[in-house]
Amino acid sequence: MHGSRISTCTRRGLAAVVAAGSLLTVLTSATPASAETASAPVGGSKVVCTSKKPGLAPALSRDLAGALDGRQGASAMAVYDRTTKTSCEFKGGTHFDSASVVKVTVLGALLRKAEEAHRKLTPHEVDLTTDMITKSDNDATTALWHRVRPAGVQHFLSLAAMRDTVPGKGGAWGLTQITAHDQLTLMRLLTTDTPVLTEHSRGYALDLMHRVVPEQRWGAPAGAPAGAAVHVKNGWLPREKGGWRVNSVGAFTGSGHDYGMAVLSTGSHTMDYGVDTIENAARVVHRDLAR
Repeated sequence: MHGSRISTCTRRGLAAVVAAGSLLTVLTSATPASAETASAPVGGSKVVCTSKKPGLAPALSRDLAGALDGRQGASAMAVYDRTTKTSCEFKGGTHFDSASVVKVTVLGALLRKAEEAHRKLTPHEVDLTTDMITKSDNDATTALWHRVRPAGVQHFLSLAAMRDTVPGKGGAWGLTQITAHDQLTLMRLLTTDTPVLTEHSRGYALDLMHRVVPEQRWGAPAGAPAGAAVHVKNGWLPREKGGWRVNSVGAFTGSGHDYGMAVLSTGSHTMDYGVDTIENAARVVHRDLAR
């Protein structure tokens, strides 16, 4: 049989590949030996943080719990910091209406579609994406949503490992179901080498998020260090039931900074209340990571 004629060299090569794959699984799934994990309660859930920087995990978990505890409605958040090997989650897998933060996902799906077609964005697509991200223009988003189609959005979500995100039905892109964990996955994707999007595409997306108009630069940037490049996208949506949905995602790079966060909220009686909830948590993250 052909199978019995595999050379010793080939067998050794296959064994090395299997061993390497096993090692990769261990390395990507294991918590670093020197990492510290801490948690703090908020209602019936917990803020859980892990960090390789001594004392940071208990400080962040305690301070974030203090910022979120007692707030009206429901919230969720997720944080990463590559510099200190820190991560935090609070209800990271809970679904929320996306409102306009889904526009970063729509942009990612369009960029991926263009890459697979081996083409650049058209001038019209550049105009639409610029309006969609920097001004949060809904008409531009609707046009791009129909251009990419929910199937194209789902294709991007699958490639990006955003497994819990569910595209809104029909044209209801603002009712896409998102989680803080998936939104943080997207921030990580935009700020690291990945086969999902080229360096040029990632740079394009981050540049648009960096150029969001001043009146929409609230939320995650609250308390950000002066030297950091801020990349943000916010979403806000009032609904008849459940009050305001107010969300913010951000990535912070440059001058030694390399971290991101996603803060989602629902059930606020006003938009300003939801913004305050997000900014209370964001200030804690920026402050504690800077210590």
